[in-house]
Amino acid sequence: MKYDSSVYSYPSRRNVVYAKKGMVATSQPMAAQAGLEILRKGGNAIDAAVATAATLTVVEPTSNGIGGDNFALVWIKDKLYGLNSSGKSPKSISIESLRERGITKEVPLYGLVPVTVPGAPAGWVELSKRFGKLPLTEVLAPAIRYATEGFALTPNVAKLWNNAFKKFKASFKGDEFDNWFNTFAPEGRAPKVGETWKSLDHANTLKLIAETNGEAFYKGELADKIDEFSKKYDGYIRKEDLAEFQCEWVEPINVNYKGYDVWEIPPNGSGIVALMALNILNGYEFKARDTVDTLHKQFEGMKLAYVDGQKYVADPRMMSVTVEQLLSEEYAAKRRSLIEAEALTPEAGDPALGGTVYMATADEEGNMVSFIQSNYHGFGSGIVIPGTGIALHNRGNNFVLDPNHDNALAPGKKPYHTIIPGFLTKDGKAVGPFGVMGGFMQPQGHVQVIMNTIDFHMNPQDTLDAYRWQWVGGKTIHIEPEFPNHLALQLSRMGHDIVPQLDTTLMGRGQIIWRSEDGTLCGGTEPRTDGTIAAW
Repeated sequence: MKYDSSVYSYPSRRNVVYAKKGMVATSQPMAAQAGLEILRKGGNAIDAAVATAATLTVVEPTSNGIGGDNFALVWIKDKLYGLNSSGKSPKSISIESLRERGITKEVPLYGLVPVTVPGAPAGWVELSKRFGKLPLTEVLAPAIRYATEGFALTPNVAKLWNNAFKKFKASFKGDEFDNWFNTFAPEGRAPKVGETWKSLDHANTLKLIAETNGEAFYKGELADKIDEFSKKYDGYIRKEDLAEFQCEWVEPINVNYKGYDVWEIPPNGSGIVALMALNILNGYEFKARDTVDTLHKQFEGMKLAYVDGQKYVADPRMMSVTVEQLLSEEYAAKRRSLIEAEALTPEAGDPALGGTVYMATADEEGNMVSFIQSNYHGFGSGIVIPGTGIALHNRGNNFVLDPNHDNALAPGKKPYHTIIPGFLTKDGKAVGPFGVMGGFMQPQGHVQVIMNTIDFHMNPQDTLDAYRWQWVGGKTIHIEPEFPNHLALQLSRMGHDIVPQLDTTLMGRGQIIWRSEDGTLCGGTEPRTDGTIAAW
């Protein structure tokens, strides 16, 4: 990896972090320390990732929870493995059943209707069972301790918590939402920065998951409570749906971008969107980052890839085109040919013819993990199961109610999924894990991270400090305040609708760990959140 760790192009509060024995990078300091604690106890990078993930459900419930999904890319013994632990829709749901309830335009964002089977606990169990060194009871101990004893709220988490409280207070109708307020705002308000918050219900649930290897959640007393609550409030999810859940080990997909292999989880995840964009951009030579030509081509390539993803990415069993077709060089060339001097309004092509947390871990044995976990839209559905601390996610909102669409809602089907872990290799050797969480920003963040690293030789921290942009539809591009004004003006003249954004959390939150040839670890963490790197 070619970069100068002493050179920084963008303002930062942090330096890159170096270590030899192990490293954990994530969005919350206590979660990173939990992962490091497990490494110091003899655990490996996989144990550290599970410990960090479980702790994040406690200390950053604004972005993930026990009732969400997760995905992982695991590098172990010179091989990359992919885990898809996302859940399916309940067997009893359908487009027709929603129409009978008067729901015809889109799946609701809140309530029990958008709840799909949570995969997060099963993902922890599966990773621990296959690749971990320590028992799950020991790996989840830090998370249980924080939930039992409490923790002091960090600034970004407190901000997002208060935003959610105000939104939920204004919009939630019905007593099925009461448990969210009882759990996350027991004093009638969101907890403030520095205040201590704890949840004994959350701690007890984590204990049950650890002691039963997830059985309590999918087949035991926790499953019973979810089933009971869903029946009471006319939801779709049932114990039978939980009992049938299984993680999927999948073959990671990749493209070669200028000598490096960039890896993602295959659909139903949207990582393929990042790979399609990189395939398009692979046809250009970029000499500098901060130029109109570079940014224009990035915008256009990203738009073309994204509209294809929105049309075709779904549960792989229901996709009308293949991954190979979407990632073919011929199709990339066809899409690239559409990029001209002015901004285009993208339309999907025909390849058949031509609320989240992210963490990265590494250990001294060479193992590395890229792991992402989410409840979607912050706290998720707004549904918390009484007496458990389980906040259920709302991934079903991503389904489409057009029966002819690849991602159409159907019983027992996985939805299009926004959360994506990334991994970089070169010549068959691990460079390391990377990710940028944040809804539909994620593939766009991946592309920007990879180009900053490979095209512009930026160190991990500089890569994450750099200003970001986000295509949001049509010709509209959102930019951060640090985006150079003269470039924004020129891009506007080329037909782009450039819209500055003050809230930088909308631009995603990333983490990176690269490993050098001598085994030294080099990490960068996100300046847009409470992120930190724990290392030794």
